[in-house]
Amino acid sequence: MHIGIVGLGKMGANMRDRLRAADLTVTGYDRNPDVSDVASTAELIEALPTPRVVWVMVPAGAITTSVIADLATKLSPGDLVIDGGNSRFTDDFTHAALLAEQGVHYVDAGVSGGVWGLQNGFGLMVGGDAADIERAMPVFDALRPAGPREEGFVHAGKVGAGHYAKMVHNGIEYALMQAYAEGFELLEKRDDLVHDVPGIFTAWQRGTVVRSWLLELLVLALKDDPKLADIEGYVEDSGEGRWTIEEAINNAVPVPAISASIFARFTSRQEDSPAMKAVAALRNQFGGHAIKKAD
Repeated sequence: MHIGIVGLGKMGANMRDRLRAADLTVTGYDRNPDVSDVASTAELIEALPTPRVVWVMVPAGAITTSVIADLATKLSPGDLVIDGGNSRFTDDFTHAALLAEQGVHYVDAGVSGGVWGLQNGFGLMVGGDAADIERAMPVFDALRPAGPREEGFVHAGKVGAGHYAKMVHNGIEYALMQAYAEGFELLEKRDDLVHDVPGIFTAWQRGTVVRSWLLELLVLALKDDPKLADIEGYVEDSGEGRWTIEEAINNAVPVPAISASIFARFTSRQEDSPAMKAVAALRNQFGGHAIKKAD
């Protein structure tokens, strides 16, 4: 199978490598000529056999919309576009309608795995028509983790369902990180009693009910900086947590833990916080997100 990718940043480049490792042919385009296989989206489309499959992996919002609009003018009826970025699910309806005017199909793919996806595989939640999903299944199978398909991939529903599932996934992620972070701060506070905070988190990795990949990533962060002294407790949010809370309000679903976690991030921008240092460290570990160095 031959697929095109638009966007070869941290995630897109790793996807290209993982797909090629699975013996799929990939042609990638990026505005950065140092990483791009072709010079333009027009060249990308020319290089792909018909009917084409193009995976879009660029920042959500206006940039994704502009790429979709550009592809709509260049692709042919029967081609398929997959948006694997963190788009808001409501944008999927607009993008699908725009492409449908040209007879181009659309699938939205929520992707989890961060900068570790090349090595571990990417968790995938997709939305769209069943025939389109089946057509792209060699791509999804190459990207997902090894093991049973249903443990790393789901056809969540119609267009928009993939990004909706990823939005809720990220809302849960916010709350989980906040819980670990608050535990870190409480343990640090009792240094008269507790002498090995990194050791405690390390010991929680096996046999305990709080073990998880996020816990493993926090252990890695504490190995490099046991007190997180080199990290400023300032944490951004990329949008999904806010969207989750908005959806919860719209549907009268109580989400107190997720709500508290995003409000804590707002607090982090007002004062330095040990808990927010832990969240910043976790985001850097799993997603390669930038951190602010402490003064």
